[in-house]
This record gives sequence, structure tokens and C-alpha cells, in this order.
Amino acid sequence: MTDDLSAVLRTARIVPVIRHHDTRIAETACRLLVEEGARVLEITMTVPAANDLLRRLGAACPDVVLGAGTVLDAAEAQGAIAAGAGFIVSPCWCAEVAAVCHAAQVPYLPGAMTPGEVHHHAQAGAHVVKVFPADAAGGPGFLKALGTVFPDIALMPTGGVTPGNAADYLAAGALCVGMGGNLLPAAALEQGDEAGARDLIRAALAGAR
Repeated sequence: MTDDLSAVLRTARIVPVIRHHDTRIAETACRLLVEEGARVLEITMTVPAANDLLRRLGAACPDVVLGAGTVLDAAEAQGAIAAGAGFIVSPCWCAEVAAVCHAAQVPYLPGAMTPGEVHHHAQAGAHVVKVFPADAAGGPGFLKALGTVFPDIALMPTGGVTPGNAADYLAAGALCVGMGGNLLPAAALEQGDEAGARDLIRAALAGAR
């Protein structure tokens, strides 16, 4: 699964990160993203009933690789994997989450902000290291510097990634980028404007590929 995931992420280039306090809006965003070509989705555990959403998406979109994000403890990891998550993402290293992923043979993508954290996570078995928050850490220039000293570690910058700078991160050596708010047009969806939301999603995807 791990080698397969790397190939999927490299091809996808963009991993939409779904985070919203309304499950209905999160689910609508997922549907629109898939219809516009997204083949990887990260559903954060901050979405209410996130595991139920993972199950519904898995049934409705069997060709989409689903991940769970903002996973902070063993119970969340176990629940997400049982619900169909094919990879697990955390904002930092969580040893108990790593242990659950290792036992289940599910790729773990923990967050790091410093070279020491990147090295630790990779040595401890992370499949991909999420550089987070990427903009605050130093942007594409920082990512390029990390890649120079850690050429064999797969990096996924997340946090402050936009359609305007995603290509710069990819050119700097990112395996893929995680993008949140720019791919979940919350205001349009909250107003019931699916057509407007679709246009925003389409433009964001096109601008970042």
C-alpha cells in the first residue's frame, strides 16, 4: 500500500484537506471535488461524524483514495482505519497513532516543521512527512532546502498552500501538496451556491496543476 500511495500522491499532486464544522457542507465539497477530478481526499477528524463520512465516501467513490487527517490518538486512528481510511495524517508526531498505523500496515503522514523533526519522523517509519505549517516554516524555499539535505524523504507541504504557490512547492521537490480552504469554498457552499463553489474548485485545481 505504501508504494502505491506514493504513486497516487505524486500523480494527484494536490490533496484536498476537508475541514468544516458542518458535515453536510464537507460532504458536498467532497462530491464536487471528485466530480472535478480529485482522486485523493483527506477528511479531518474535526469534521463532525468524520468516520461516517469516510464510510459514505468509500461506498460512493470506490476509486478515490481516502485519508483521515488531524488524527491525534490511537482511538481516532483505529476508528478511521475501520471506516476505510487508506492513510492517516497528524499535525505532529503521535507515537500511539504511528503504532496503530504500523500494526494495520496503513501509511502514516505526520507533520514536521524543523529538519530535526523531518529526520526523526522518517527514521521512525513515516511514509511521507507533512511539512506543516509550510508557509510559516518558510514556504517553497524552505522545502527546497529540506529536499537538499533529505533527498530520500517524501515531503507534503500543507498550510498556506494556494493555487498561486502550489506549483512552486512542487517545483521545489514536494511529492504533493495539501490544500485546504482554497479547495473548500465554504462561503459559497454555506450560501447554497453549488455552481459558484464548483467554479472556485475548478479554478483552484487548474491553477495548481
